[in-house]
Amino acid sequence: MASKRTAGSARRSGAAPASAELRERILSATRELLRERRFDGLSVADILAAAEVSRASFYFYFPSKQAVLGELVRQAVSQGQQAAEPWIDGRQDPAAALRSGVSDGARLWRANAGVLMAIVESWGSDEGLRALWLGQMDLFTEAAAARIRSDPDAMRRLGDVDVRAVAASLTWLGERLYYLAAAGVPPFDDEQVLVDVLTNAWTSILYGHVPTGQRRPPER
Repeated sequence: MASKRTAGSARRSGAAPASAELRERILSATRELLRERRFDGLSVADILAAAEVSRASFYFYFPSKQAVLGELVRQAVSQGQQAAEPWIDGRQDPAAALRSGVSDGARLWRANAGVLMAIVESWGSDEGLRALWLGQMDLFTEAAAARIRSDPDAMRRLGDVDVRAVAASLTWLGERLYYLAAAGVPPFDDEQVLVDVLTNAWTSILYGHVPTGQRRPPER
């Protein structure tokens, strides 16, 4: 009896690593598939084959392929929040911090292009993904609005304009331009152009000047 209990305990202690490994295989396989394929053309069977897991294993961890995408999106957004931190924490020159954040954001979108293009292309037609993406974007909007409110220069510049509306506009502008860059749409497929344009949008609206490292074109 004791040996059976020991064996059972061993199996249970080994379950957690196995579970984590299987779950990660599903996530990694989906991420790789989305590098080459659209999400709406991807089936659970495709993920099973790529991850080399059973259907039962898949549904033990995820109720649907949308749930897998949701987890991948949350992971990418977490990295995006880290990219925005230099500007959000207010410890650096705001224009330089914004440019750094935009540059890191561009690299993040390039590295996670398949996943992030999938959510942008799918949230309008799926209620669960819609709630997920609006919630994730709201995290960026709220953080940006709080940072703007804490900056006297930005508040003077905006005057009576709704701060949250400004933050939301700039956040969604970034989403759209990053998406176009990830999709290879000119001129935003040129990362330097993307970073210059998006940084200029933030700094000119909030601070009224061209950011460091970017020259204003000559007046005609």
